[in-house]
Amino acid sequence: MLSILIPTYNYNIVPLVKELHKQCIDCNIDFEIIAYDDGSNSSYNVENQLINLMTNCSFKELDYNIGRSAIRNLLAKDSKFNWLLFLDADVIPAKDDFLEIYLKFLSENPEIIYGGIKYQKQKPDKDRLLRWIYGKKREALYVSQRNKDKYLRFLTLNFLIRKSVFERIRFNETIPNLRHEDTLFAYNLKIAKINVLHVDNPVFHLGLDMSEEFIKKSLESIDSLLFLTKNNLLPLNHTKITKVFTLIKKIHLNTLLAYVYKKHNIFFTKNLLSKKPTLFILDLYRLSYLCFKDNITK
Repeated sequence: MLSILIPTYNYNIVPLVKELHKQCIDCNIDFEIIAYDDGSNSSYNVENQLINLMTNCSFKELDYNIGRSAIRNLLAKDSKFNWLLFLDADVIPAKDDFLEIYLKFLSENPEIIYGGIKYQKQKPDKDRLLRWIYGKKREALYVSQRNKDKYLRFLTLNFLIRKSVFERIRFNETIPNLRHEDTLFAYNLKIAKINVLHVDNPVFHLGLDMSEEFIKKSLESIDSLLFLTKNNLLPLNHTKITKVFTLIKKIHLNTLLAYVYKKHNIFFTKNLLSKKPTLFILDLYRLSYLCFKDNITK
């Protein structure tokens, strides 16, 4: 019936697995919960080993880091049921009937279902504020908002997929282990004309990055986009930032924006680490960095 697959790295996933295990029992379904740690050698894994004591649950530490794409593919390969539920390690179901809601939608004969994401209402400390603001504004969207661009609004932290579909559209293991493996996965779903059903069944994202780390990851995501577009894995018109970049380049403003990055990146960082970070500044930072990196990688 259902294989729940959780890739993790340096995170305590026992509370998540306990909640999922309880819901599986309540739903009276055949299930398995498989979690792999991607070579973190973390002290959390001492506690995570407790998962192996729970019925139909297994936890394994990989010997070395194989990357976000490869670990998801490996989890799917080792699963035994025809439906795969992928969840990130740092989430928790927002509803007590989380699994029951997903199961109800199976009567509609879907290929893939995305349940969405939520963030806690309470504002975090200043050093994690940027990630929280970004998540609430850009990721925690209503179903109606997600359906306006169902592939671009798809995130891989909470989705249910037929195993037969996943075997056709796997995560690409040849790309650098940076960011946007989910963007590429969703784009490949689009090309294959596999419909993504968006539903209201979110998880809370608990693992908020420190603002400095989130800025670093945001720039890494630009490096990934450059790689994906330059290698014709993603078209330039697929994401909003590459659409804007194409327009800027067309009107020859890319060199100016590259200069803005070199001249003002310290100012950008100062704002983003402040008590009142603005997403406009983050967008400008990322766009100017994209222009800068494109200039030096010609």
